[in-house]
Amino acid sequence: MAHFLVLLFAFFSCSSALNPPSPGFSPSNQVQSIGFDQGFRNRWGSHHQKVDHGALTIWLDSSSGSGFKSLHRYKSGYFGAAIKLHPGYTAGVITSFYLSNNEDYPGNHDEIDIEFLGTTPGKPYVLQTNVFMRGSGDGNIIGREMRFHLWFDPTQDFHNYAILWTPNEIIFLVDDVPIRRYVKKSEATFPIRPMWVYGSIWDASSWATEDGKYKADYRHQPFIGRYNNFKLGGCTVDGVATCRRVSSGPGGRGLSQQQEKAMAWVQRNYLMYNYCHDPRRDHTSTPEC
Repeated sequence: MAHFLVLLFAFFSCSSALNPPSPGFSPSNQVQSIGFDQGFRNRWGSHHQKVDHGALTIWLDSSSGSGFKSLHRYKSGYFGAAIKLHPGYTAGVITSFYLSNNEDYPGNHDEIDIEFLGTTPGKPYVLQTNVFMRGSGDGNIIGREMRFHLWFDPTQDFHNYAILWTPNEIIFLVDDVPIRRYVKKSEATFPIRPMWVYGSIWDASSWATEDGKYKADYRHQPFIGRYNNFKLGGCTVDGVATCRRVSSGPGGRGLSQQQEKAMAWVQRNYLMYNYCHDPRRDHTSTPEC
């Protein structure tokens, strides 16, 4: 009997370790879901994009990828979508959901990224989060990458991914679990200019998978990204002077201890890269570290 109880305890311990502790609060509940056409439009690759009952499918093949853009610019807010990724060989392929003002400030723009870095069979996807300010992406960019594996297979079902951008912090969330919190410590290290919301699927073979070791292989095309359950809970540039801000935690007080505990669990078990801990980096350019 004792042996059975030990096995039972071990089973439940392992089972509970597969998922993060409940954050106890869901920022997404403050924002109503919308269909694609209610908040976005095609930006490029229109022949590689399909909308069906508010859900979006975009794909990459040897001729083109596809991207989309929000109808409005935002000063802050909660921005999310449920995304299902392509299975199998996806090396070199990036599926993304992000904020940027590159069209407004070419060569000197800000960006907040959620990027799924494609992989090879048997290896998990990498979820890359990134924040940068006034960077061109041509070598002058100072990235602030944190990369994660996920506690589930993102190709099997839709999961909700979101960026909560406030005047004081940026929080990245997966199924309402905060996985990263980036705090404003100075004007120079925090994006404050308005941004659009984008998504795309594209070929980044030069760096996306194991630093470019594995490239996109179009024998496996098309590579498909599926999006639904869009949420745009933001303060628009052309909107009213005041707007209701989305709170990261209960009572509008920021992340709760329960949310912090869930985030610590994710980072302890699934964080695979943190720019602040990279000895190859020049940290004089990232003073927030």
